Amino acid sequence: MDKPNGTGGTGKAGTTRSFKVWRGDESGGELTDYQIQVNEGEVVLDVIHRLQATEAPDLACRWNCKAGKCGSCSMEINGMPRLGCMTRMSTFEETETVTITPLRTFPIIRDLVTDVSFNYEKARETPAFAPPADLAPGEYRMQQVDVERSQEFRKCIECFLCQNTCHVVRDHEENKEAFAGPRYFIRAAELDMHPLDTKSDRKEYAQASQGLGFCNITKCCSEVCPEHIKITDNAIIPMKERVVDRRYDPLVWLGSKIFRRGQSEGDQTPRDPDNLGEVHSVGGGSHDSESEADAERGVHWNRQVPHPTAPSTDSRGRLPISEFTFDRAAAPSPFGDDVTFPLPADGLNYSHPEQKD
Repeated sequence: MDKPNGTGGTGKAGTTRSFKVWRGDESGGELTDYQIQVNEGEVVLDVIHRLQATEAPDLACRWNCKAGKCGSCSMEINGMPRLGCMTRMSTFEETETVTITPLRTFPIIRDLVTDVSFNYEKARETPAFAPPADLAPGEYRMQQVDVERSQEFRKCIECFLCQNTCHVVRDHEENKEAFAGPRYFIRAAELDMHPLDTKSDRKEYAQASQGLGFCNITKCCSEVCPEHIKITDNAIIPMKERVVDRRYDPLVWLGSKIFRRGQSEGDQTPRDPDNLGEVHSVGGGSHDSESEADAERGVHWNRQVPHPTAPSTDSRGRLPISEFTFDRAAAPSPFGDDVTFPLPADGLNYSHPEQKD
């Protein structure tokens, strides 16, 4: 007698089901057909283990906890990035052929095992938590609301399904050097929200070094997250908004012009024109020369960006009144008044169809 087993079928005990499993290595491979027994209540990882025990003892598959907490058994099941241990067979029709393939964004090692070292390289590039210098371990104090604000991001099990489904790296191999991916955007957001983190340039780092601007918030990363982290809504979009506020808000821009960062009210020392340090860039709005350099190497893909320029200031570091009485909205064009538009393709900072790499 058949017993109900969730949505999509009756799930008979000992039912033989059809599977296609990708077999091969970095040199190539193909989908291989298998007929495998499936018992009631089993998950895809159970089927893979039975396949290894019967027909394919040499099948390579990475797994560890079988409880949805280690993220090891990441794979693509019928084209959807999922965890093998959290995908129940009852979600598929009995007549449906279940296709199991490795993560397509990362290089194949063998069968269902891929080389995900890209993610660990990006993790090493991310600046670590920087606690206050005047607090010793054990003296850290946080309000509960601060804990809850970033608690969601700490649920990440690093299955890298979000990295795999992100089309910025999935469809464009050349983007990997300049794009960290959603996993590390939520890391940057977590630290940016942390009240004890003394590193104040998390937003600037995300924009200049992690490629935050490449993300066009399609929410595909949130859809595949097994921990149901709202990556796009709660991490990426807020970080983008903070970057926009800091770089492009006219009041913030004006304030940064009047009150030079790193220069106190009583500091009347004129700025050395040969060593400007913190300058305003018409190309990116950054006030950090190192971030400007990182942006030019990373986000802008080695294309030339406008050179950072410092505003003309007097001996006290204040702007002349002409800056505030300009006859047109905002400020003088960074391109100059004699530039015709549209600009030629070779002068753009994004990939134009006519632009040759």
